[in-house]
Amino acid sequence: MAAAFGVPQVAENLDGWGPDAASVPSQLEHVPYAPFSKGDRVGRASDWTGQAFKYNAGRFDRNNTGGASVFNFFHNEDEDSFHLVDTRPPPRPKYGGRRFQQRFQRRDRDEGRRDGGRDSGAGADRERQRRERLQQQKRGQWNAYWQDKNAPRIVYNSSVDIRPEWAVLEQIPLTSLSKLSYEVGEPEDITTCGTLEYYDRAFDRVTPKTEKPLERFENRQFYKVTTTDDPVIRRLLMENENVGTVFATDAILATLMCSPRSMYSWDIVIQKVGNKLFFDKRDASFDLLTVYETAQEPIPEEKDSINSVHSLSQEATFINQNFSQQVLQKDGKKFKFQEPNPFASENEEVASVAYRYRKWKLDENITLVARCELHSVAEVKGSEILLTVNALNEFDSRITGVDWRQKIENQRGAVLATELKNNANKLAKWTAQALLSGADQMKLGYVSRVHPKDNFNHTVLTLQGYKPKEFAGQINLNVNNMWGILKTVVDICMKLDEGKYLLVKDPNKPTVRLYSVPADAFENDYAEEPLPEDEQAPPPPAVDDKPELADTEEKDTEEI
Repeated sequence: MAAAFGVPQVAENLDGWGPDAASVPSQLEHVPYAPFSKGDRVGRASDWTGQAFKYNAGRFDRNNTGGASVFNFFHNEDEDSFHLVDTRPPPRPKYGGRRFQQRFQRRDRDEGRRDGGRDSGAGADRERQRRERLQQQKRGQWNAYWQDKNAPRIVYNSSVDIRPEWAVLEQIPLTSLSKLSYEVGEPEDITTCGTLEYYDRAFDRVTPKTEKPLERFENRQFYKVTTTDDPVIRRLLMENENVGTVFATDAILATLMCSPRSMYSWDIVIQKVGNKLFFDKRDASFDLLTVYETAQEPIPEEKDSINSVHSLSQEATFINQNFSQQVLQKDGKKFKFQEPNPFASENEEVASVAYRYRKWKLDENITLVARCELHSVAEVKGSEILLTVNALNEFDSRITGVDWRQKIENQRGAVLATELKNNANKLAKWTAQALLSGADQMKLGYVSRVHPKDNFNHTVLTLQGYKPKEFAGQINLNVNNMWGILKTVVDICMKLDEGKYLLVKDPNKPTVRLYSVPADAFENDYAEEPLPEDEQAPPPPAVDDKPELADTEEKDTEEI
């Protein structure tokens, strides 16, 4: 049976709030009231002695003004029976230093036994020095971890100002694209244009000891025409409306195919006209090469520095264009394709570039047509092979960590491994472009500054040739994954209505967003004034949904 509950007597105060003076117990009549603020920190629920927690006064009672000292009183009736209980922990013996010393001595003794009792001599000294180096390395790694954790994070700007009126249609995490896989058949050549000059094999023998200064070709014209401005693509559509469904350039396709490796922001304009898709670049900044993009320590955006992100991109593009023309023969021998350069004017010196217009069958209803570039041609055993030529550049060995002049001749693999770590996206895009163009070989040059503080004068240190398919396997670039990413983007865009859209890579997150933009966006009459940061449209919350790949096999491929 439950015990009965007796309701205590409750005093009722008709004249105010709280108990009246007659209902206050006698032992609490003279207890003073200490006012307090709601912002004060409460360090403990009660203080029985007023002295036991004095060492915490600075931490808990920063705003203490002494008002709580009025509670230091004792009730006379309970004073004789009160006993203070000592709650301090017992002191611990101080033997830490000797304990670690004994442990290291015991470890050294055991290792000496394994070495056959040799605890002295040059071998033992070398072993001790090796252990000391390992301990210093571990301490350095631990200190570097905490320094990186506390270092301020670098925030990059978006490649385009996102307008508040733009609606987000899709948001694709780049991590979900690394598992896609799709197999495409061999391409078919539609037409070829341009003229190529022959490669000079003397550059295969260049070493840091016989380095050559980088020449400038300021009179030669380099054309980077977007898709919808290409006269050949327009002519092909007029001649045969069913020649293709998706139109793009190799640079745009490589950016999409290698997007999981990208760190900087980029954007691609997508126009849907009827059942056809056109992928275009928005401005000339799309063609600038990135430098040190995937390094662990990113480069800050300093406008006035020669080692800023934008300055290094301009320098790398300048080096790449001049290098591709310097490695050619000067005897005037040229290899001509079916049609002349479609972008050149009369009496104009054009760079050695050829264009192959090729098409791929993605499925029964989608055909991709792309313009691909080639840079040179070489004679090998009586036949011509097509080449792509690109250049890696060194700007400061103290930042990159590897001095090319000292290691590129004897440790070329270590130099390439460092570049694969710091410029993974750039090398992957060059490889993807070589695969799309059907080049037989890709030439990679190593160009360095004459002085780390001089970004105008450079020297060619050496040059290396690779087969595109073998190099793709070496840098872990999966060809089926490249086509799987492109097929996913094409399938998403094919479901859209007619109009103009913008695909933007987030500058600080591994995410790609698809925006719906006005029809006159990015045109000459479209005034694109930069918005203040507080007025720009914030990015939508991240989603975990992976994009669906129609008719695509999903495999556990290696992550790009």
